[in-house]
Amino acid sequence: MNINLKIEQLEAIEEHADELSELLIRVVEDGASIGFLPPLDLTSALRYWNTVLAPEVILLVALINNQLVGSVQLHLSTKQNGGFRAEIAKLMTHPDYRRQGIGRLLMQNAEERAIQERRSLLILDTREGDPSNLLYASMGYIQAGRIPNYAKSANGELHATIFYYKELTSHSLMI
Repeated sequence: MNINLKIEQLEAIEEHADELSELLIRVVEDGASIGFLPPLDLTSALRYWNTVLAPEVILLVALINNQLVGSVQLHLSTKQNGGFRAEIAKLMTHPDYRRQGIGRLLMQNAEERAIQERRSLLILDTREGDPSNLLYASMGYIQAGRIPNYAKSANGELHATIFYYKELTSHSLMI
């Protein structure tokens, strides 16, 4: 089977709203700590996606044979003193497509886009102990700190979050 994997930026949600909502529901059901708790209904997921796009938010999606299987957001700081930084948010890979390099590819594309946007510092956070910690560390993100009892899981347990940063090299910004 020939798999056609591509990453593209979505300029509008409408065409992919149902697929994005299904992705969000599936990753939340699978235990992802991305701001939602299961059970997440379709109406709530659609409501979320309809509020995501803004001039300072870049939404990248992963498509395999034109089926949406992942996404990541790049939030560009609009603060006067922060125009050089951005935040990586809500990296998601559909549970059926994990461990195939999709998350890494989405992150690489987000970093490339940050460079295009003249951003030299990326920040992100993730639940302590999640597999994403390994991905971020392997991509050169540096742990900046840990906040205990930051996010609640479906069973009501509170979990710590780890904050990471990555400085994009000045050479990268010359591109």
